[in-house]
Amino acid sequence: RNTAGSRMSQTAAVPVHFTVMSLDEDTRWLEWVTKQFESIAGEDKEIDLDEFKTALKVKESFFAERFFALFDSDGSNSISLDELLKALNLLIHGSESDKLHFLFQVYDVDGSGSIDPDELRTVLKSCLRESAISLPEEKLDDLTLALFESADKDNSGSITFEELKAELETFPEVMENLTISAANWLKPPDLEQNRRQTPRYLTRAYWHNNSRKLLFLCLYSFLNVLLFIVYMLQHAAGGLWLMLAKGCGICLDLNCTFIVVLMLRRCLTWLRATWVVRVLPLDQNILLHQIVGYAILVFSVAHTMAHIMNFIHLTQVHESYQLWEYVFTTRPGIGWVKGTASITGVVLQVLICLMVVCSSTFVRRSGHFEVFYWSHLSYIWVWALLIIHCTNFWKWFVAPGIIFLVEKLVGIAVSRMGGLYIVEVNLLPSKVTHLVIKRPPFFQFKPGDYVYINIPVIAKYEWHPFTISSAPEQQDTIWLHVRSMGQWTNRLFEYFRQSDSQAISNKRLTASLRNHRNQTKTQVMVDKMSCFSVLQCYVDGPYGTPTRQIFASEHAVLIGAGIGITPFASILQSIIYRMRKQNCPNCNYSWCETIKDNEMIFNPLQVDFIWINRDQKSFEWFVSLLTKLEMDQADEEPEGRFLEMHMYMTSALSKNDMKAIGLQMALDLLAKKEKRDSITGLRTRTQPGRPDWGKVFQKVSEEKKGKVHVFYCGSPALAKVIKAQCEHFGFNFYKENF
Repeated sequence: RNTAGSRMSQTAAVPVHFTVMSLDEDTRWLEWVTKQFESIAGEDKEIDLDEFKTALKVKESFFAERFFALFDSDGSNSISLDELLKALNLLIHGSESDKLHFLFQVYDVDGSGSIDPDELRTVLKSCLRESAISLPEEKLDDLTLALFESADKDNSGSITFEELKAELETFPEVMENLTISAANWLKPPDLEQNRRQTPRYLTRAYWHNNSRKLLFLCLYSFLNVLLFIVYMLQHAAGGLWLMLAKGCGICLDLNCTFIVVLMLRRCLTWLRATWVVRVLPLDQNILLHQIVGYAILVFSVAHTMAHIMNFIHLTQVHESYQLWEYVFTTRPGIGWVKGTASITGVVLQVLICLMVVCSSTFVRRSGHFEVFYWSHLSYIWVWALLIIHCTNFWKWFVAPGIIFLVEKLVGIAVSRMGGLYIVEVNLLPSKVTHLVIKRPPFFQFKPGDYVYINIPVIAKYEWHPFTISSAPEQQDTIWLHVRSMGQWTNRLFEYFRQSDSQAISNKRLTASLRNHRNQTKTQVMVDKMSCFSVLQCYVDGPYGTPTRQIFASEHAVLIGAGIGITPFASILQSIIYRMRKQNCPNCNYSWCETIKDNEMIFNPLQVDFIWINRDQKSFEWFVSLLTKLEMDQADEEPEGRFLEMHMYMTSALSKNDMKAIGLQMALDLLAKKEKRDSITGLRTRTQPGRPDWGKVFQKVSEEKKGKVHVFYCGSPALAKVIKAQCEHFGFNFYKENF
């Protein structure tokens, strides 16, 4: 029993939709539930309350106990297979009234036949816990009162079944499909997933929406194949293995040079402002960098193995040297620099393999970014060894290498100018550090751009990229919001958190760092408690991203997942500035004089902003900005409003889940009454669960407000889902990536 319970506790919770099933589906479902019941119940063929909680994956014991009590029809404190099937059969095949009656029984705790205010408050409090929503007791009272007053039609002081049914019918989206969030034991594997479908990469929509990238990859592949064949034929006299080695070698010359071009961030940023961006897939430079990196690994392994096989052949024919002498010594005299080709080749192979392994997603996303960072710096040694190893590599490398060196020198010079320092730090929920940095002189950037930052007190030699979250029109400072997800970001957060704890315990840190006359030391002010520290910082950038395309869009959809809102925070602020110049009504002073008149024109007819967060506290990161945007839009006439905001909280249960129906109804009612969302304080209502991307993009498509461009910043897994939907609807998709 314990083994089964442990196994079921690892099963992810999924919504089980109780809809009418065909006979075959019903039979299959019955077999599945029976099998799963036996694995949980164990030898006694009964499920007790603890096993029921484990299998149902319910956070709040109130709902587990209520469901258990209703399933346990004989009151034996355990559920048999017959009792389970009887209850589930009612929810599946029963009428809408039967399902609502089950819900009413859940809410009617004392079984009196009506729901009083105390019972409703208890249910709503459990709903809040189940959805991981934290509200003060006063707000809970307001929610209870709003729902109770709306449902209690006859003002009798209690809610009857008919009144609850009438109230639910006013929420059609709730009545579409009642669900219970249950473990997979209630839902058999979907047969649709096992059916063969046309691979996404073979669909017409995919090729249409990725035409530039695919065309470029075809040309890239063709050039590699062409060079490979030409060089193989040129060395046909040396035998098959030498032909293979030389063919791979010339491809390595090409790819080890091309990967330098993809690292020219300043040049790529400049090209984004030209017509070239419409021809070349500049927004895919990171993807191309990864593809070329894997190509280098494949060619280098093939090149090395071919040479080893050729050395084996030479030892058999000439018997002048042993294999180990060919590979690990300079005696055979192979190579144009004192016969070092074999030794440098071995070192190069080790370095390339190390770089590829340390660049894997597992390393970068598991909090070990520094491993990737430091191992990647070995590219300097790779290029140096390639020049020694290969006779002709320097001819390929000289031009892009010089440009790369110039870019690096310019970056160092720019980052060291201006005496930068941090002027304010705020520690935000979910371990996010908000840095406010003095804006360097002549520092011009576009909304959505990113910079590399170095803070010597955290790590003297490490540079890390972060999106600028402030608008370009903000002249004095630039903002960075840093989520603690690795060693460096955690050290950054802990550095300021410890400073906070030394000054004021259990309060949010607000540090003002004031520059001394010599601009070499800064003073940290923490709620009037001061200490001295040197907090210099250096900034390299800015560098462009795909989001620069937004101001050429007609209908822009901005999707931020978690801290992925940062580029869109900059964009949304900039949009407000660009819509109109900000003039003081009294003195007519303009604080946007640096914005050119032609930049004030904003092309998009419509902007849909979608922000998805896991928990409630994460909304605090930018709630003040979003509030300002709502206020600015409220002052406009309906036809002049261009921005629609959509907030989603994934920890909250959906509206048609039985454990959240009452809460979501109450939140809707209170939001209409107060004109403010109880979760975020915004006018925009926070939606529970995850977006249904099919419905979201279908609505966008039906609006027909011009060509749709979707901009996304967040987790790669969600990016794949959104990109697939964009391809289906024919939308252009841009992913923030650096």
